[in-house]
Amino acid sequence: MSYIAVDIESDGPIPGDFSMVCFGAVLVDEHLDKTFYGKLKPISGNFNPDALAVSGFTREETWDFDDPKEVMLNFAAWIEENSKGRPVFISDNNGFDWMFICWYFHHFTGRNPFGFSSRRLADLYCGLEKDTFAQWKHLRKTAHTHHPVDDARGNAEVLLYMKNEMGLKIALK
Repeated sequence: MSYIAVDIESDGPIPGDFSMVCFGAVLVDEHLDKTFYGKLKPISGNFNPDALAVSGFTREETWDFDDPKEVMLNFAAWIEENSKGRPVFISDNNGFDWMFICWYFHHFTGRNPFGFSSRRLADLYCGLEKDTFAQWKHLRKTAHTHHPVDDARGNAEVLLYMKNEMGLKIALK
């Protein structure tokens, strides 16, 4: 199994009615040097200006981004090329990140290479600490900038910390 940390930015709360603006992925291994970054053209005329502002892009800029189908096909190829065994999706807010990635994969390619499940980084950390209120974001080495590759890398760093320093039993291929 290969763990892939993913982070997305969107222009609203749900896929379909709103658009995924960009996303980043990092293969979780000791190097964290295999990354993917996609910027996607809007699929809807709807957008929330506050949500879009988090990405750092204007609505006008997003119209020049790449075709979502091509981005998702390229991401699927990257996953296939960089993972061994079943790829596992992990993020710090998988309820949000997962729904966009899953929806976009199914809508534009007909299948999700991650299957039907994902992992939430915070739940793993809270479980190790035996404390549902445990705070973990201070363990990121890479600053949380809202550039999705930076944010995914920071989350991958936390997963490596849990493996190397806290004894999380996890196979990273």
